[in-house]
Formats: sequence, C-alpha cells, structure tokens
Amino acid sequence: MTDFSQAALLNAYRIEDRADPRVRVNFIASLDGAATHDGLSGGLNNADDKLVFDTLRSLTDVILVGAGTVRAEGYGGIRLDAAAEAWRVAHGLPPQPRIAVVSGRLDLDAGHPLFTDAATRPIVITHAGSPAGRRVDLEDVADVLVSGAASIDLPLALRGLAARGLRQVLCEGGPSLFGALLAVDAVDELCLSLSPVLEAGTSGRIARSAETTSRPMHLDHVLTAGDMLFLRYTRPAV
Repeated sequence: MTDFSQAALLNAYRIEDRADPRVRVNFIASLDGAATHDGLSGGLNNADDKLVFDTLRSLTDVILVGAGTVRAEGYGGIRLDAAAEAWRVAHGLPPQPRIAVVSGRLDLDAGHPLFTDAATRPIVITHAGSPAGRRVDLEDVADVLVSGAASIDLPLALRGLAARGLRQVLCEGGPSLFGALLAVDAVDELCLSLSPVLEAGTSGRIARSAETTSRPMHLDHVLTAGDMLFLRYTRPAV
C-alpha cells in the first residue's frame, strides 16, 4: 500500500452503515499463528500496526475487551488523541468511544486506571450470578450491564450495547472472548495483522473455545506496510 496514512486507513476500514450493529475483531498473530510474544500481543506489533489499531478505535462506538486482557496487556484509561477526536466529531460521532469490559467473576479493581483515567464512563458486562458486592463497588466507576443469569449471554450483551447507541463494536480480545463470540456466531469482521516473525513455543492462538467453531469469511482487503500484512475479513453476504 503506497499511502499508509491515517486518512487512507480511515477510508480502507470505513463502516458503510453505522446503523447496522456490527462486531469487528482486531488481532495480531505471527506467521506461524502465535497470538503473543513473551506472553503479550504487543510484542508482535510495530508502528504501522499501532496506526491500524488506533484507526479501528477511531471508527468504533465501543471497545469490547475481556477482563483478563485488561490485566495482561496493561490497559489504562482509553483516550484518543486530539486529531482522532476532531475526526470523530466532524463525522457526527462522540469525541471518544466507550469501553466495555466483560467479566464473569468481576475480579476488577475499581481503582484500576481503566476506570480512573477513562475519557468516558466505562461499561462492565457481567451476569446475575456474579458477586453482588463487587457489582455495587464497580457501579461507582462504571455502568454495570447484567446480561444472563449464571453466565454471560453475549448476544444479550450486544443488544444491550446497541440499545445504548453503541452499535459498532470493536473487540480487542482476548482469545477466550473471541472464541465465545464465534460460538454464538456474533463475529462480523476480523481485522488481522500478520507480523513477519516466526515464534514457535507455546503461545496460544487468537481464538480459543471448548468446541471447534467453523465460520467462512470473505477477504475484503490486503494492505501491506513493509513486511507486515493487514487483512480484513468480513462475513460473506447472504
């Protein structure tokens, strides 16, 4: 791709119909399928991947992430820069996207930077069987969305987000959340960065679940920047 600018990427990853609820998943992997380097996905990326990563955040209504990924990847308060904020406002979007954290056990600290440094009030997605006291604590720093009785009902959670005007969902992981979304056939798009490294070792894959789930996808585009590949796969048209 000769023009790998922010403007070109915003066009390449644009969302045609924002009124239509959509779950977009963004991951990076090594050439041999490893999802992490030294336990972190950030070990596989570079500046070009970071630009795509930031572009996808600029285009979304809400960032969806599992609690384990928040802890492992060192998530802080999510805040887009001034240029991205200006672009969003110019295109009729709120200045900053929301973030929604999925947690069944609610093993989240209300004093975590994800909450204390957030540009917008976070959302915590859990189920009715989660610890009631933890829900009360987190309600001071986040909107708690209860979806499901004894386990998290992801389709119900996505409908709950859409009811709040958060129809464009960007899932940033981790693999268990990706696998759970696949299991309920909720993934509309995968944006996959292929890092030009071979990892071997024991690193897991980008999606993980107890049962095999097969979903055909359509290759929408292939972008290149140096030796890095950026693949956009979408759900095939019916």
